Amino acid sequence: MTAPERSAPARRDPRPAGAQAPAGRGRAVGRPSLILIAPAVLAAALAVLPLGYLGVRALEHGPAFAWDVIADSRTGELLLRSLGLTAVVVAACLLIGISLAWLTVRTALPGARAWSVLVTLPLAVPSYVTAFTWLSAVPSLAGFTGSATALTLASFPYVYLPVAAALRGTDPGHEEVARSLGHGPLRTFLRVTLPQLRPAAAGGGLLVALYVLSDFGAVSLMRYDTFTRGIYTSYRASFDRTPAAALSAVLVVMTVLLVAAETRTRGRGGYARTGTGTARRAVPAALGRLKPLALAWCGAVVALAVGFPLATLGYWLAAGTSATWDPATLTTTALTTLGVAAAGAALTALLALPVGVIAARHRGGLAHLLEQAAYAGHAVPGITVALALVFFAVRYARPLYQETPLLICAYAVLFLPVAVAATRAAVLQAPPVLDDVARSLGRTPLGVLREVTLPLAAPGVAAGAALTFVVCMKELPATLLLRPTGMDTLATRLWTETGTGSFAAAAPYAAALILLAAVPSYLLGRHRT
Repeated sequence: MTAPERSAPARRDPRPAGAQAPAGRGRAVGRPSLILIAPAVLAAALAVLPLGYLGVRALEHGPAFAWDVIADSRTGELLLRSLGLTAVVVAACLLIGISLAWLTVRTALPGARAWSVLVTLPLAVPSYVTAFTWLSAVPSLAGFTGSATALTLASFPYVYLPVAAALRGTDPGHEEVARSLGHGPLRTFLRVTLPQLRPAAAGGGLLVALYVLSDFGAVSLMRYDTFTRGIYTSYRASFDRTPAAALSAVLVVMTVLLVAAETRTRGRGGYARTGTGTARRAVPAALGRLKPLALAWCGAVVALAVGFPLATLGYWLAAGTSATWDPATLTTTALTTLGVAAAGAALTALLALPVGVIAARHRGGLAHLLEQAAYAGHAVPGITVALALVFFAVRYARPLYQETPLLICAYAVLFLPVAVAATRAAVLQAPPVLDDVARSLGRTPLGVLREVTLPLAAPGVAAGAALTFVVCMKELPATLLLRPTGMDTLATRLWTETGTGSFAAAAPYAAALILLAAVPSYLLGRHRT
């Protein structure tokens, strides 16, 4: 080693040996280029527009008028109804999801792998389709019972999936120690396993709660008044939209409080390994005499959530004739659905791209602000977004009112978080050093994005667009309020036919919606596996 080399010793890494680099290492610290900032700001502005304008509209007649609407006894009744329905559905989903996860992951349940696939199938069926099948077969279910049944059967996989994943990742040694100390399977589950599942179960429960609060289709078909149905009724019943805006603001506040409560609970404690744990899988617990009951429980859930809706659709399809439904109309409606869903997915993916790249490649206040603004749609139910865009179009962009571009913008606001999350994850997987090399070779920021970042992140971006396409196809309340006059999608046509009691006429639209949504869902599943 020469003297000059000794005079400039290498800088030592202050982190302990073997520690990993921070998650943000390798990302640019400076401001992103204008080529990314401008479209990202546009995406963020579109995402927060419903919240801002909703606040302005709700206070248009003054705080006193808004407070009168909020303090009205009808609002209190809607609040109690919504919270009561949410509490019942969340409790039922926690019971079903946790029990099924434990049976399929931790026990010697016959056909556990097949059951784990079957219990996730309700995710492909919109809640209003589930409500339609049950209402058409058992009309007496209309009301609270029917709403709770349909929403529970449609949303319990939101609890099952994270809990099952948590069970696969937890160290089985804790449970083995408990059993060695004389605890039975039930006591071990309650005292050892269940506490470790609390974060996953709380997260799944939050998703279910948000789903129930924002649901419009199921409660409308079941004729049960909640905030979403009350907002829609207020919007349709009066020329003054301020009461609907005030109710929407209350719904947004309820949603934000739920998210904050779950985040606060999650932050107070957690369960994590301090080492690598055991690499082996847990030894499945023998069910013994409980095996028939376990199989009956799994079979009953799958039969009610999947078998019954499919059988009911089959019955109404067989009962229908050319007098009850028209294949030409069905084809036109299906093509319209595919068209607006594709346009919504394309716009959403385009807006999410600069936000996702900035969130993955840059740090600082601007990057954080843009990312958080893009996620604003996650806390806003579809009917509230639609109502805000209606107000904005009527006041400031009249030519867009009841035109397809406004509906596509609503899809972008609602599902921008889905696309941003997928884009950010895809860009993070691309080594940032390749961007640095491209810039050192004289590439402009646009050239780096086009020739390096996008090709590497394309599969993840495409997966996010495919998922957005699926959820756009199934979206109902925003489509009902914003679709052009005379235009129908499969979701709105199903809602209309069911509202008039034409179950045989509604069945083809429900079947077509499930079939079309299943194709990209299957391809997306294959991509992720």
